[in-house]
Amino acid sequence: MEHPVFTRIMAEGFMPFGWFASQPGDRVPDGAGLVLLIGNAGPGMFRRFARERDPARDSLDDWCRAVIDPLAQGLGARALYPFDKPPLPFLTWAQQAGCGHASPLGLNIHPTYGLWHAFRAALSFEADPGLPPMSRSPHPCETCIGRPCLTACPVDAFTGESYRIDDCVRHIASSAGEDCMLHGCLARRACPVGRNYRYRDQQVTFHMHAFRRAHME
Repeated sequence: MEHPVFTRIMAEGFMPFGWFASQPGDRVPDGAGLVLLIGNAGPGMFRRFARERDPARDSLDDWCRAVIDPLAQGLGARALYPFDKPPLPFLTWAQQAGCGHASPLGLNIHPTYGLWHAFRAALSFEADPGLPPMSRSPHPCETCIGRPCLTACPVDAFTGESYRIDDCVRHIASSAGEDCMLHGCLARRACPVGRNYRYRDQQVTFHMHAFRRAHME
């Protein structure tokens, strides 16, 4: 993708995923004209975070806000975050933007990056900054043979229709869950899409510890 807006975003370590023209009912604050979703794909953004902050102590959300707010201002946009309250419908926006589909694990799956990405912000523009037309990609799970993500979990936390989060948390809090804690969720790792963008162990461990803390408090 070549566009000055994309170049500025990628220079900060983030990826422009998709964009859509806002319509009434989209729950976009202030009724922006265009919404552009950005975030991380693969390990690149986390490497910058780990250089600039201490992952053992500092908040990734706070760092994202510190980096993205001035980026948005420089682009003439407003930054909206998935951790804002009340929560904004980022997964619905991803589907509208053609950059996301619901996976059997309940996570957003990107046709290129698979499950190894995350939305960190939406840039809200009053007017379209001249972005090219957004093309929609097919749902990668619809042609997946066997759906290995649904059979890889050691405690069968995923059924394809529900996620038994308590079983998952108990598992990763035990010695039996060390592999998931150190190298990432086995179900997520089983997905064949986007394997070249898999997070490195430091990033995986950071997120797994944050997930465990959030659900054991």
